[in-house]
Amino acid sequence: MIINTHNVKETIQLAENISKYLKKGDVLCLTGDLGTGKTHFSKGIAKGLKVDENITSPTFTIVNEYRSGILPLFHFDVYRVNDTNEILDIGFDEYIYGDGVTLIEWANLIEEILPDNFLHIKIEKTDHENERKFTLTPFGMGYDYIKDVEI
Repeated sequence: MIINTHNVKETIQLAENISKYLKKGDVLCLTGDLGTGKTHFSKGIAKGLKVDENITSPTFTIVNEYRSGILPLFHFDVYRVNDTNEILDIGFDEYIYGDGVTLIEWANLIEEILPDNFLHIKIEKTDHENERKFTLTPFGMGYDYIKDVEI
């Protein structure tokens, strides 16, 4: 499924709408170039999960945990990871098979350790400055709801 947003507000709204369908154990894998809106999208997921903490990209810490919402949110940024063992050593499996929702920015860098079930969200810039193209592709089971997602 492809959805275009025309500004940051719509990007956040799209993510918030997706979050309404999320359940324990769901994994969202974000890919896209620098500046495409992965962190804004993450803020929308957090907003939809009723997280009341400030959402920042965990570029240097690898993972931020947010437990104030209706489900825990585990927000990974693996851009600076040099070896997948770094991710495994911090308990990656406990996060993705745990009691919350896992969101991974730059997921393409750790493809070999991703679970069988996840929703891939590719974000691309378009010819229009603030417009973004979101391609949502489910892998495995449990993400049939994407056909119902709108801005």
